[in-house]
Amino acid sequence: VNACLRSGKKIIYISTDFVFDGTKPKGESYTEEDTPNPINWYAQTKYEGEKIVQESGLPYLIIRLAYPYRKPFPEKNDLVQVMLTRLQNNEQITAVTDHIMSPTFVDDLGEALDVLISTNETGIYHTAGSQPISPYNLAILIAQLFSLDESLIHKTTREEFFSGRAPRPFNLALNSAKIEKLGVKMRTVTEGLGELKKQMT
Repeated sequence: VNACLRSGKKIIYISTDFVFDGTKPKGESYTEEDTPNPINWYAQTKYEGEKIVQESGLPYLIIRLAYPYRKPFPEKNDLVQVMLTRLQNNEQITAVTDHIMSPTFVDDLGEALDVLISTNETGIYHTAGSQPISPYNLAILIAQLFSLDESLIHKTTREEFFSGRAPRPFNLALNSAKIEKLGVKMRTVTEGLGELKKQMT
């Protein structure tokens, strides 16, 4: 923020679905108009960042995304690649059934950023995948699309999986209709995984 104030530049801040508390009923999703209410330390720090950006007086973009995934990238594994690798190695997966997320295909995020920058947009935008899904159902979908063994995938709950760890919200489905009005398509998980499979072959 200080650097942008000195140079008169717009600031782009990458934020997260975790700024919300996840209490929306299943089937509903968070829009840019909803008020954040973080419930763990990571989420709180991201929201504090949002507030600093909004109060800076600068033109800004706050971009919220969720669980980005892409073709293999050695510097950082993502959730999809972790699940895919475990299944390819015939290793067990225990995945949560009662957490809803909107995995984001990184290529779509790149397009969204390009459009937002080239059209000089400001404000808050959700740029997440358009198919809310649980980690368990994501693992099943990966197994199906890559012809791997679904019997390796087992169910658990947030309470069991995150016992002794930071609390996790229930429903973090993000609504990305605002960015799609600018002509950006945020793919479903099924579409994104299909493209991922093509890129990996």
